[in-house]
Amino acid sequence: MDEVRYREYKILLRAEKFFASTQFEVFWDLVCQIAKKSDVGVHTNKDAFHRLVREVLFYDTPNFDLYRNAFILRKRTFYEDGWPRNDHELTVKFRHADLGRASKVDMTPHLNGIAEIKFKEEILPLKDQLGGMRSLYSHNCVLNSPNIVLTQGLDHISAVFPPMGLIDLSPETEIHLVNNVAVEEIQVDAGVFDFGHGLTAKATVAIWRNRASEVSLIGEFAFQAKFEHYSDLHKKAKERSEHFYRAIQMNAPEWVALGTTKTAMVYGIGNTVVVHNE
Repeated sequence: MDEVRYREYKILLRAEKFFASTQFEVFWDLVCQIAKKSDVGVHTNKDAFHRLVREVLFYDTPNFDLYRNAFILRKRTFYEDGWPRNDHELTVKFRHADLGRASKVDMTPHLNGIAEIKFKEEILPLKDQLGGMRSLYSHNCVLNSPNIVLTQGLDHISAVFPPMGLIDLSPETEIHLVNNVAVEEIQVDAGVFDFGHGLTAKATVAIWRNRASEVSLIGEFAFQAKFEHYSDLHKKAKERSEHFYRAIQMNAPEWVALGTTKTAMVYGIGNTVVVHNE
């Protein structure tokens, strides 16, 4: 059984705040001020505001059965100088609020090649008020350019990821691009936070836009810590990271978007009401 080895703190940001590319730096400067008041060390990367561009696509059945059953199927293509690279990243997630359920799902793919298994605790704000925390547990498999045709039937996907085959669906159920939406992700790798006692976290700021309409969907600020064992997290460092996370919400309320996730935002673009576990 895999252990949680990542803790990723996420705060969704209002899309309208990103009306210019300089807003990445405006937000980061605000976060740095909050970090200083929270006794958190900050290192700003040399190329902190170099914008990375990616295309993000989600795939699911017509009725979104994967997402309804806590699975996420996502393809990410990286761009350089305006052109897509030949390689891409395929991520399959089982994400649920129940740690026990998430830990029991075997995300090892039945496929030759190198697969990276990541088990994360994702920290999110409360859905309806600022200053709180809740957890989702995300059991991920990341593959580099796998030879998988995503628009074939569910049976082709579940042959590689058997837990999906446990969903009560016909194996021939079709897989399509969710809501026909291609997301343009623009991200900066802003810097690193130091919470003391060996606990550090890489920080990013991103905006997601509908690639076709160029409408901004949602922004996100995130910082992620990696460790060997969850029990190794120093109590004071963990408490400082959580205090900082809450302080950002309370000191930058005009930036914070509550009540959703990036994935839920994409699924919610269409007319289908999707009941999910997030």
